Amino acid sequence: MTLSRLTDLRLLGRTAFLVTAAAVVAMFLWVSDSLVRDLARQERERMQLWADATREMVRVLSADDGAPRVDVDFLLGIIEANTTIPVLLTDGDGNILQHRNFTLPEPVDSMAPMTLSAANEQFLKDKLAGMAGGTNVIDFEIAPGIQQHLFYEDSTLLRRLTRYPYIQVVVMLVFIAVVYFAVLSTKKAEQNKVWVGLSKETAHQLGTPISSLMAWMELLPDMGVDSATMAELNKDVQRLSSIASRFSKIGSRPQMEECDMRRVIDNAAGYMSTRVSGRISLTSDTGAEPLPTLACTPLFEWVMENLIKNAVDAMSGTGSIAVTAGRTQNRAYIEVSDTGKGIARKHFKAVFSPGFTTKKRGWGLGLTLARRIVEQYHDGRIFVKCSTPGAGTTFRIELPLAHNRHAAP
Repeated sequence: MTLSRLTDLRLLGRTAFLVTAAAVVAMFLWVSDSLVRDLARQERERMQLWADATREMVRVLSADDGAPRVDVDFLLGIIEANTTIPVLLTDGDGNILQHRNFTLPEPVDSMAPMTLSAANEQFLKDKLAGMAGGTNVIDFEIAPGIQQHLFYEDSTLLRRLTRYPYIQVVVMLVFIAVVYFAVLSTKKAEQNKVWVGLSKETAHQLGTPISSLMAWMELLPDMGVDSATMAELNKDVQRLSSIASRFSKIGSRPQMEECDMRRVIDNAAGYMSTRVSGRISLTSDTGAEPLPTLACTPLFEWVMENLIKNAVDAMSGTGSIAVTAGRTQNRAYIEVSDTGKGIARKHFKAVFSPGFTTKKRGWGLGLTLARRIVEQYHDGRIFVKCSTPGAGTTFRIELPLAHNRHAAP
């Protein structure tokens, strides 16, 4: 499957997941918001009933002695039933007449519950000032021309219910993130096992024919093969042995040695220069300043050869490849630039994913293994520095200099 096709499928899957997750969260918030609105409406209806009961109490108590006593008990029951909603009752001039369900800063004197201390009085005034600008107020007349105002706050239950959906959404997002990273880690671990197993088996399978070729190499001079041919054959056999050694190192921590990275780059570029088309120009400019790094030379040469080979494949048999190297304040860098077909910006990260390839043939593991070698074994980073479709691509590798890695904890 091509890189574009796999990338489109992955993008479609991510989009579907995000849309589904957003729809679920939106539905959840809508249901919760509906519950909050219903509860707020019920509380306002209770406060309206409380105001009506207060007005009726005044009417009953102001009536003749023949007024039915049961009405007073019933109305008192309505008023006393409110034990959750903080309420302030004021007259038309804003004087506080009654308060309920507030946690006052100082205890109320049981002998004179209507007498407020200075601290409690100031507390209630501050509450009234804060509630006056809100919508939780009911205005009513207790008698012709006499106004009273009922201010109330949302109950503790309503406030908790208002915050609860957002808390639950945060918990859900954290849970999804934990599950996502757990699945991602499991998937990566499984991929690592597959790559390690494949690499070890490849090294094992190469071992037998390489040993046989080495034995034949000792017999060929006696069979009249000229020395020049023997030298070239020996290079290829040694190359096969090096490749088998590279595969055997995947999955285990390779031995790192301090080296001048310029030499590693020049060796890889020199080897590839004799194996590319004469119509492709391959140049290497590693500068005059040493690049001391800790590296596993066989594996890093593999990285360079992969990048150069990919650059060759990106060109239609003709073009140029430039390998450059240098150093910043504390890091060495290597860049491989080509004049090939380029990479779309949306694929800059995808090219390092296993199985992604723009070629009709190939497994799409070259850049994946290159990133593994650079980042996991050499503590560096590899990325697409820039690319223009139809004009070419530049890959960049950054590595810590040897003295920085020694100084690292």
